[in-house]
Amino acid sequence: MTVTDPGTAASTAENPQQSLGRAAARTLATTTKSVPQMQGISSRWLLKVLPWVQVSGGAYRVNRRLSYAVGDGRVTFTSTGSEVRVIPAELGELPPLRGFGDEDVLVELASRFIQREFSPGDALVEFGHRADRVFLIAHGKIEKVGVGEYGDQTVLGVLAGGGHFGSQVLFEDDASWEFTARAATACTALSLPRSAFAEVLGRSEELREHLAAFSSGTSPASNEHGEAQIEVASGHDGEPHLPGTFVDYETGPREYELSLAQTVLRVHSRVADLYNQPMNQVEQQLRLTIEALRERQEHELINNRDFGLLHNADFSQRVHTRSGPPTPDDLDELLSLVWKDPGFFLAHPRAIAAFGRECGKRGLYPESVDLDGNQVPAWRGIPILPCDKIPVTGTRTSSILLMRTGEQAQGVVGLHQVGLPDEYQPGLNVRFMGVSGQALISYLVSAYYSAAVLVPDALGILEHAELGREG
Repeated sequence: MTVTDPGTAASTAENPQQSLGRAAARTLATTTKSVPQMQGISSRWLLKVLPWVQVSGGAYRVNRRLSYAVGDGRVTFTSTGSEVRVIPAELGELPPLRGFGDEDVLVELASRFIQREFSPGDALVEFGHRADRVFLIAHGKIEKVGVGEYGDQTVLGVLAGGGHFGSQVLFEDDASWEFTARAATACTALSLPRSAFAEVLGRSEELREHLAAFSSGTSPASNEHGEAQIEVASGHDGEPHLPGTFVDYETGPREYELSLAQTVLRVHSRVADLYNQPMNQVEQQLRLTIEALRERQEHELINNRDFGLLHNADFSQRVHTRSGPPTPDDLDELLSLVWKDPGFFLAHPRAIAAFGRECGKRGLYPESVDLDGNQVPAWRGIPILPCDKIPVTGTRTSSILLMRTGEQAQGVVGLHQVGLPDEYQPGLNVRFMGVSGQALISYLVSAYYSAAVLVPDALGILEHAELGREG
């Protein structure tokens, strides 16, 4: 037997309708509506917590002390099929060869590197054995395992593509390995035997003079950050001659120009005139357009190759996970890089979930902290903020950022300009462009922004963190 709804079904002789039906009643009722919803809107924590600096002239110059550190510390390679070669000029990333300018000698040295493939677990060098070659890591990840302070075996460091070790072989005859280098993943490495280097050294007077200057320490004095040393006397008595000094600056400081995201919003005049109750159509169209622009702005601040944070972190400020997934040890390692008043971690939501699983395996339960009225997860009291703009690779890995923020703290700052013509929000304006012959009203919507890392140790990145495996 089928039961019918008297509010929608027609009356019958056995069951006559006794009241107004629901379908008919709705024709007289007022519908309560929501504003247009958009799934692409995220929390955009980076835009909320990043301090924004007014850039009146459209460009922001970062002045720094003069640094003697040359290059990015990583070696670059070229490949043809499975054959990998080091770019000769990139050998200047090795400390003993830094500043050496004889291109012919560098080309000859580059040609003498030997390519080798290693499987996970293979040892490149063994602790205590004679150090007789320099290694360049072209691909993969290498762990340096040695004896810890209390005599146990421990991981002293991790090297990945572009890393190198053993450069002391170039100026020390009887050096020995102080660690075991073991492949953590399948990797490709290039090695230069000491004997091959000695052959080139014997034919180049300029190279011999360069190495002699390096060994004697006559290179310009610098501190641990590569900045020119400021001479200071302390603990003295009487009237000794005090050292004279000055603080030198970079002569070519970097300038950040404001980038932009733009679109043209079009609304038909008939829609704008007739369909504005209970919501203004132009206002809702503009609201969703601005949301999309702000989402693109955050994406660019993370991923833009010119000023994005992922591409502007110093290579010395990048670390790799010890075992694959992000662990408490890995975040502690990241904190050791950005230890001067760290502000917050920034991670993909799936990376945060992976970190939570690793904490659970160890019986740890990270606390939460209050941030603008929101309870967010934290590690060591530092908030861990979600950001879905951080990419996830096809191999299910991602990066976790840690940064110090603000000009006073020499941290990371956002750049914008307020007071724009037709400004709608800070750093964003909406300009009327007229009405077309098809009665389309056009508005130009523009957002201007950029970001700057004031000193390298303001930003650190944990790279290649595994997010978990399928199944």
